Amino acid sequence: MYWDVVEVTPKSDYALFVRFRDGLEGLVHLNPYQFTGALEPLRDKHFFEQVFIDNGAVAWPGEIDLAPDAMYSEVVSNRNETELLVRQSSDPPR
Repeated sequence: MYWDVVEVTPKSDYALFVRFRDGLEGLVHLNPYQFTGALEPLRDKHFFEQVFIDNGAVAWPGEIDLAPDAMYSEVVSNRNETELLVRQSSDPPR
């Protein structure tokens, strides 16, 4: 699918740089307070940095993975917000 992840890099503050099959790329910010249950191991920064790609999904050891379609939507949403802010800041004053 177009939202398959082809590159992932862990960043500080529980963020991931992701690149998707269609070329879209950006940061996905995760909230460690939501790391409960099966996701609890992700609170450990060393474990979080063990991220890898498994069949197009972002994954960690122990069969932990995140839905790539939700991450794709977040990157698109963040990009749209950034573009809107840039457009607004370049509009002439009224």
